[in-house]
Amino acid sequence: MIGLFSMLVGGFGIANIMFVSVKERTNIIGIQKSLGAKNYFILLQFLIESIVLCLLGGLVGLLLVYFSTFGVKALFDVQVVLDINNIIKGLGFSLGIGVISGIIPAYSASRLDPVEAIRTN
Repeated sequence: MIGLFSMLVGGFGIANIMFVSVKERTNIIGIQKSLGAKNYFILLQFLIESIVLCLLGGLVGLLLVYFSTFGVKALFDVQVVLDINNIIKGLGFSLGIGVISGIIPAYSASRLDPVEAIRTN
């Protein structure tokens, strides 16, 4: 349960970061669209950024778990195994959270009007 809540909070954090990123780069989005960038290109640009943020967080979490297994092995003399299936599941959850958290900000960025976006300050 605690893990689910932390993933939920992390998802909201990534979504907030992405909304701020869209807001800060509104002028650039307007320039890109006025030069002929398609909506899907801008959507993919922000969606990939969201996914990369989440995957980096997942990798940092995996590294923390990996190094904490050494501490558990040393303190309690038990065998702790970090299975490849668990690593894939963890990175898959990170990828899913990145897509879910980034789709709405990316969609809103791709639907901006170029003239209004360039005027925005």
